[in-house]
Amino acid sequence: MIATPQRLPPLQLAVVGHLEWVNFLAVNALPQAGVISRAHRSLEEPAGAGAVVAVQLARLSRRPVLFFTALGRDAHGERSEARLRELGVVPVVAWREQPTRRGISLVDGSGDRAITVIGERLTPLASDPLDWERLEDCDGVFVSASDAAGLRLARQARVLTATPRLRLPLLQDARVKLDALIGSGLDADEQIPLDALDPAPALTIATEGAAGGTLTPGGRYSPEPLPGPLVESYGCGDSFAAGITAGLAAGWTVDDAVTLGARCGAACASRFGPYG
Repeated sequence: MIATPQRLPPLQLAVVGHLEWVNFLAVNALPQAGVISRAHRSLEEPAGAGAVVAVQLARLSRRPVLFFTALGRDAHGERSEARLRELGVVPVVAWREQPTRRGISLVDGSGDRAITVIGERLTPLASDPLDWERLEDCDGVFVSASDAAGLRLARQARVLTATPRLRLPLLQDARVKLDALIGSGLDADEQIPLDALDPAPALTIATEGAAGGTLTPGGRYSPEPLPGPLVESYGCGDSFAAGITAGLAAGWTVDDAVTLGARCGAACASRFGPYG
């Protein structure tokens, strides 16, 4: 169990986003042309940003977390729904005729990783006949994938956080006030100019892995120590985003929410697969 800066009150939390069914492989070496690598450990889980955040929120709050998502009508979609329920998540699914997206994540002994995704990302849309009105009762919602209208529906929650992976045109079209925009400061695909959004997010966070990151406003923040040896970094940023979302939804200060997020990210880095 992750130590929190203070006790979280009872929270109703939700995620709107995507997932992939991921094969996690621990290998002796990452792939190189003409070289055969061998896996000595393997695991399959529903993962990707939306799923990782939803599971982490369920663990933090110790309550079921709604997860609005889209899945293919196939074995991977069915396995994803069942496994998420085992992990304390309540999937609210828009079923698609396309295959559920899959992924392969390889990690070597140093913690370096390589990820390949297979297929189209399936995204829940505002036009899907889902119970969107349930978001109105939520203390906090995190969005990793939807359309502009879906992001506006998520704004029914008291606290709304999101990832820059939604892409700048969608964020501009939605024109909603985010309580936090949380992304990687090391990934060019997650760079959003600070003056690009109107209204501007109340808080923008650019993570830098083991170096901590930057808050706007607020300046730099420090990382939390790992609770054990480094295993891999898959899901660390998403676990961080979950901690931020829970802390802000609880009414904590930004500093306390960031501390919780950093502890979630550090815990994730010390386990194989995003859930341990």
